[in-house]
Amino acid sequence: MIDLRIDEKARKKNVQRCKDNNIILPTYEQMRDPTKIPQSVLDELKSIGLWDVHSRNLFRVTWKNEPKEKGGQFGGVNWLELPREITGTKARIAGIVGKWFPTGAHKVGAAYSCLVPELITGRFDPTTKKAVWPSTGNYCRGGAYISRLLTCPSVAILPAEMSRERFEWLKTMAEEVIATPGCESNVREIFEECIQIEKTRPDAVIFNQFDQFPNHLWHYTITGPAMDEVFKNMAKPGDHLALTMYSSGSAGTLGSGTYLKEHHPGTLVGVGEALQCPTILENGFGGHRIEGIGDKHIPWIHNLRDTDMVAAVDDEITIRLLRLFNEPAGKKALAEAGVSQQIIDQLDLMGISGIGNLVATIKAAKYYELGTDDIALTVFTDSMQLYGSRLIELATERGTYDQRQADRDLDMLQNLSVDYVLELSHVDKRRVHQLKYYTWIEQLGKSLDELNAQWNDHRSYWGDLHGQVDTIDAMIKEFNAEVLG
Repeated sequence: MIDLRIDEKARKKNVQRCKDNNIILPTYEQMRDPTKIPQSVLDELKSIGLWDVHSRNLFRVTWKNEPKEKGGQFGGVNWLELPREITGTKARIAGIVGKWFPTGAHKVGAAYSCLVPELITGRFDPTTKKAVWPSTGNYCRGGAYISRLLTCPSVAILPAEMSRERFEWLKTMAEEVIATPGCESNVREIFEECIQIEKTRPDAVIFNQFDQFPNHLWHYTITGPAMDEVFKNMAKPGDHLALTMYSSGSAGTLGSGTYLKEHHPGTLVGVGEALQCPTILENGFGGHRIEGIGDKHIPWIHNLRDTDMVAAVDDEITIRLLRLFNEPAGKKALAEAGVSQQIIDQLDLMGISGIGNLVATIKAAKYYELGTDDIALTVFTDSMQLYGSRLIELATERGTYDQRQADRDLDMLQNLSVDYVLELSHVDKRRVHQLKYYTWIEQLGKSLDELNAQWNDHRSYWGDLHGQVDTIDAMIKEFNAEVLG
């Protein structure tokens, strides 16, 4: 459950701070359904850029932004279906697109969901506290951006080997940027930095996406319905939602899988992870190049009861497809294979983790032998907008991307195997769930009773959390009324 106890004195200060800075907070209902947004806000957004540091962009924390850089309004969910010339599957595969969020990734949703309950209760006071955002990439970017929009000082923490674009942008947004040793699989080093900060900086409040239940709640409430809408747009009579696939990461996006299981009984929920750091598959070791997914531990907010399978993705496949989808020789090979120019022009909507999600979805669809009346959905977290430097680095590392290599990579894509796939039995799920013990109880002081409740009382445990949405929305509306009053 999210702690909604109120500190009246600090809450009044936060109301005044929002009043002074003309800040209005969107509700979960408005993020899920932008038709609920006031007309006055829609009018203001007509002159505001998607990435502008403007508090009205809080209302663009939704999957339904008009896909344009400035002045966009709202419509349906942004999504992309990949043709069978690419996937090689009988099942239809599509992903919802994160590029058209502010910052170019959907993690702003999780960050907003984590910070706002603390503001409206007064449990976070920006005059005396700093919001610390630890992650392997997009979450700390989202946290720094949301903090700036809400006039809250912030600290961003991410591994030193993440892309140059991330660091350059963060330096313009956060008051402090901390680079921890290693790559995207070095989550433990991030936790160690947070522990040190908690010991030495009383002004710091850690918003750790791996244990923040508002992260799960945002995806259950917002991403789940968005994916359901995409399915309904795609489906023909007789089609069914067979599979949804997500990166392991913080397990926040997996919250949408719980929503979809509730609304589409029989839907399978799978997790993709890097073969070079196979945490669910083989308990976690090594490093990899699929930027933006966390490893070597099981997030506290991962609902293992609703996780049906895991597919490990070789990061070499992901890196090769990055070039196939974005280099001229690759685009030529795709066109010769019958992929339409319209699709080729949209492949840059997938960043590195998005390509990893696509590969995992293809492997899972083949493993389950999904047919032509099956639909499989995934998430394209961010876009190539955040990875231009990686293409330059790959050209330096591997040389010019030529037609021969493009043909090899396309053949590899169309003939992906189903190796390193594990369908989780009940015992497997419980085993993985219990991996939380070492990280969260022995090292970070969580409760064993709560760990057991997540498993033994899972319906009430997660259901009670989901039931808090209406309460939080009512609190946001009351807070806004005082700001505008």
